Amino acid sequence: MPQPPDPVVVLADVRRALAEDFGTGDATADLLAADAQAQARVIVREAALICGGAWFEACFRERDSEVRVDWQVHEGGRVAADDVICDLRGNARALVGAERSALNFLQTLSGTATVSAQYADAVRGTRATILDTRKTVPGLRLAQKYAVRCGGASNHRIGLFDAILIKENHIAAAGSLGAAVRAARARHPRLLLEVEVENFGELEAALASGVDRIMLDEFSLDDIRRAVARVAGRVPLEVSGSVSLDRVRALAETGVDYISVGALTKHVRAIDFSMRITL
Repeated sequence: MPQPPDPVVVLADVRRALAEDFGTGDATADLLAADAQAQARVIVREAALICGGAWFEACFRERDSEVRVDWQVHEGGRVAADDVICDLRGNARALVGAERSALNFLQTLSGTATVSAQYADAVRGTRATILDTRKTVPGLRLAQKYAVRCGGASNHRIGLFDAILIKENHIAAAGSLGAAVRAARARHPRLLLEVEVENFGELEAALASGVDRIMLDEFSLDDIRRAVARVAGRVPLEVSGSVSLDRVRALAETGVDYISVGALTKHVRAIDFSMRITL
């Protein structure tokens, strides 16, 4: 399994979520004795791939450092409806107070991991790698990109700082594709340089510019096959735009190297979990 983000990042995510939820305090939990102890169980209501345990545990331990979480499913494990995910024991106020934030992380990241696994499974046996994009929930990019890896897909660039992707607006502002590439190489020679192309003229210009990767945006299947033949392995090819689960296998079978899917992190569908106090 991939390593989750630095614990400092996880804790910052968790503290932001808890501050949003608690505000000036948990008025409902005040009805419980401060030292009351409780046990709880988390159950999943649908088939899924589990992800987000670090955030889940941190939510409870921020409220009670002694909370114990006994996982019945490991991170990245596949589960069926009504499977028990974990049992918890600790301060009752902490358990009921942190419940929603903890489940919010678990449901969101498990949702991202589950859909990533579906796409990765769909292209298995081809040369294509499924990539995510920067279309993430604001403030949770590193968490979601970790969930993508848990699902068996891979990360594109993390942000604007670790790779260059020249798109139509950059080309328009620079004056030409070649000018944009030359400027990028001069300023950031060590970064991966990718260019998005929308037609075969731009594809030829990108090949002539010596880029590291070419993204074919909204190409038809036939045009993707033509592009694969034209490039002949000289530069890795990536496909983006209008990628859906029912179409991704056909895209992979064209022979491209990468398929980027915004839906992995953009179309967030949370997995249904339930937590109940058991004692």
